[in-house]
Amino acid sequence: MVSAAVEPVGTIDVALAHATRLLDRDPLLAVQQANEILKVAPGQPNATLLLGIAYRAAGDPAKASTVLSTLTASQPRWAAAHCELGLTLGALERGEDAVAALRRAVELDPDLAHAWRPLADHLEAMGDERAAQLARARFLKASTRDPRLLSAAAALCENRIPEAEVLLRRHLNDHPTDIAAIRMFAEVAARLERYRDAENLLARCLELAPDFHGARHNYAVVLHRQAKAAEALPHVERLLALEPRNPTYRALKAAVLTGIGEYLGAIDLYAAVLAEYPRQPKIWLSYGHALKTAGRQAEGIRAYRRAIELDPASGEAHWSLANLKTFRFDTQELQGMRAQLAQPELGAEDRYHFHFALGKALEDGQDYAGSAEHYLQANALRRAELNYDPVKNRAHVARSRALFTPQFFAAHAGVGATAPDPIFIVGLPRAGSTLLEQILASHSKVEGTMELPDVAIIARTLGGLKQKGDAILYPEALASLDSASLRAFGEQYLARTRIHRKRGAPFFIDKMPNNFAHVGLIHLMLPNARIIDARRHPLGCCFSGFKQHFARGQSFTYDLAELGAYYRDYVELMAHFDAVLPGRVHRVCYESLIEDTEAEVRRLLEYCGLEFEPACLRFYENERAVRTASSEQVRTPIFRDGLEQWRHYEPWLAPLKAALGPVLAAYPGVPDFGAADSTSSNQLPHNNYGEEASCSAAE
Repeated sequence: MVSAAVEPVGTIDVALAHATRLLDRDPLLAVQQANEILKVAPGQPNATLLLGIAYRAAGDPAKASTVLSTLTASQPRWAAAHCELGLTLGALERGEDAVAALRRAVELDPDLAHAWRPLADHLEAMGDERAAQLARARFLKASTRDPRLLSAAAALCENRIPEAEVLLRRHLNDHPTDIAAIRMFAEVAARLERYRDAENLLARCLELAPDFHGARHNYAVVLHRQAKAAEALPHVERLLALEPRNPTYRALKAAVLTGIGEYLGAIDLYAAVLAEYPRQPKIWLSYGHALKTAGRQAEGIRAYRRAIELDPASGEAHWSLANLKTFRFDTQELQGMRAQLAQPELGAEDRYHFHFALGKALEDGQDYAGSAEHYLQANALRRAELNYDPVKNRAHVARSRALFTPQFFAAHAGVGATAPDPIFIVGLPRAGSTLLEQILASHSKVEGTMELPDVAIIARTLGGLKQKGDAILYPEALASLDSASLRAFGEQYLARTRIHRKRGAPFFIDKMPNNFAHVGLIHLMLPNARIIDARRHPLGCCFSGFKQHFARGQSFTYDLAELGAYYRDYVELMAHFDAVLPGRVHRVCYESLIEDTEAEVRRLLEYCGLEFEPACLRFYENERAVRTASSEQVRTPIFRDGLEQWRHYEPWLAPLKAALGPVLAAYPGVPDFGAADSTSSNQLPHNNYGEEASCSAAE
């Protein structure tokens, strides 16, 4: 990019035009031409800028940096010079310096699209998603030449999302194949977290324009945010083939690799990104998460502490240390957290993370009253952010009990994909599912994966089926599926999860606890899969969930009464499946597993059709990656300490006990829930179980 800071004339103007034409086809000749001009006119700004661009194009960004640094010093208000310096510093992997130069460029010329895009890339790689989002919106506005889209682009820049939506919808009604408008409309959907809408729009955009790389990047991001890492990966790889050094693409690939269990690859990518952005706490956090998951705890702790050094107000970094469960804060660190909480400008997200971390720290120090106060404050702040309706969960139970009768299952016998490969571990988070997974994954024929979102994705697909009156019906939609459709869903699940199977073992584990809500779907589409219900004492399980901040999903855990109601709903639904599908689900009570581990492990293996192997009792020696809040706990032998931990908090548990009702008194048995009321289930609101895409602890 060559633009005039001063007006060149005569032969210099001609020579510059000639050198500019040489840039693409022979940058070394462009270097020679620029040097010849500078011999005649030393310090000529356009020739100097051209020389810097040519050096970078010729593969010598170090020389380009020297030339452009001198130029920006002599022409401090020339936006193009700062932009080219920023691009060059990026090529030298000096990402933070590149950001400073690009910021200066857009300060001087806010319409410089050539600077906004790389600035957005760097900001996203640094973990500053909000600033990256704004920079991309400014890029869209600066690069949009269609006057019909300028108003919509301006509304996006200023975050006037409803206005942008109206303008774009109107424009697309008249111009349905305008790819720029489709991409902008997808951005609106993503801002509103309507990711499925954004995915569909971007798929259409790429269908119309396969080489629209900006849309492909947006598409990969939207897929990743929906936990569709396997689908996102080929798009990221395609983008990296075009721009191997693009910082956004590399950071996105690291996140996607984490999503498919490729932690070592993610660790290497994060390390490379940190070499370019060494002072970015959010990248250090992501690096720490990957290290922790891979079992490299000491390195993970160092990464988290580095994040705290760079940003002492990062509540998430402090919570990440506390969430290791085996970590202990020292006195100075506790004082530092309290000092941060005393800052009135501290944001809600950092604030509740600090409260969760202090709750855990004071619990470790046996200050249960102080700990309870922090846990209560943390959960109240988090709950205030969430749109959660417990009535919908209650409705799901009633709908499921009405649909899934013995007669229904008898009519659907022999359907689904016949593969016996999956072993589902369901229940509530913090009920011992990670321990069960680690035990089973220590068997030579079983591979552990992670909490897979694929059953919930299929449930959402079914929930999108339209019946009369456009009602969205799940699980009722299952009644309309024939055997071929159910088999296809089972095969789809097996295909989607194949990327997580690294060892080629005949069986693999899907330990998404929320899948208890989909036992009927699992049975219909995968009739030979094993289903294990991990159950724990309701007070121990629920309070352990209340102490935990989850990265996403599990919206029911931030209020004691809602937690109790959810646990009660879970027990009722599982009791129904026990009645209509006797013996289909194998239950493991956490307390029994602790009391007589070998006997419970033998029962578990027998249910799974597996021979006993001693390694299953030495599960703590298994070095596999574990991506949950219990990742460090399952790397030690079984301990009893946590069984009665809830008793220290009994004075605060009255709302939980009241909500649990007879379920608490009956444990480990279940109360009589009575017959399902099929007459009113169609009037109940649609459930939101399918929206619980993950129960991984905050990482």
